[in-house]
Amino acid sequence: MAIKDKILIIEDENNISTLMSTVLGANGYDVLAVKTGEDALSMISSHCPDLIILDLGLPDMDGMEIIRQVRAWTMTPIVVVSARTYETDKVDALDAGADDYLTKPFGTGELLARVRTALRHNRTIAANRGAGESEMYKVGDLVIDYAKHQVMVNGENVHLTQNEFKIVSILGKAAGRVLTYDTILRELWGPGAHGSNQILRVNMANIRRKIEKNPAKPQYIFTEVGVGYRMAEDENSR
Repeated sequence: MAIKDKILIIEDENNISTLMSTVLGANGYDVLAVKTGEDALSMISSHCPDLIILDLGLPDMDGMEIIRQVRAWTMTPIVVVSARTYETDKVDALDAGADDYLTKPFGTGELLARVRTALRHNRTIAANRGAGESEMYKVGDLVIDYAKHQVMVNGENVHLTQNEFKIVSILGKAAGRVLTYDTILRELWGPGAHGSNQILRVNMANIRRKIEKNPAKPQYIFTEVGVGYRMAEDENSR
């Protein structure tokens, strides 16, 4: 019998918590639910969930503090589900260590998709650490060959610059997740890097011109307006 992934829901609104618990339970997950930050931190340390769904507006603690505390000792995936719609809230949560951000109201299909992606990505990271980094990413006609430092479309090398390849590589290794502009900049130039998003936008325009059939309607790299970029999920991880 397969072991069920254990999901902890941290949500103080009963109707939303019940809805998520019902949907996730019906889809084969083992679900736990709490309403406060204090209970959440206790449950995380004692039950070691495989994934956390977190509302930021809790009665006793801001969800951002939970993200920071959890990230101090574990990389358990965190999917934020919040009514906060400002881009700065999304950026802050993702930069603090959340894996994804869903804005209320949301569809149950989207919730399930984000949960699956976060769990798969976490397992892929763990597998790669044990067996060496994955050497290939593939979706549609696009292939990233990390070992050869090449990106190919329809079997042809698209000849990216060094920075363009780095950006595509960073996004490919986090495929399915949104990465903020600051996260990408830090990956490019180190933890102390601070730069203009315009640098990324110029590079992204060049990348899309080289890899997308229609750069205005991308099928590989998507823009999360005001937040960052998300790479289409790797076919090998589906």
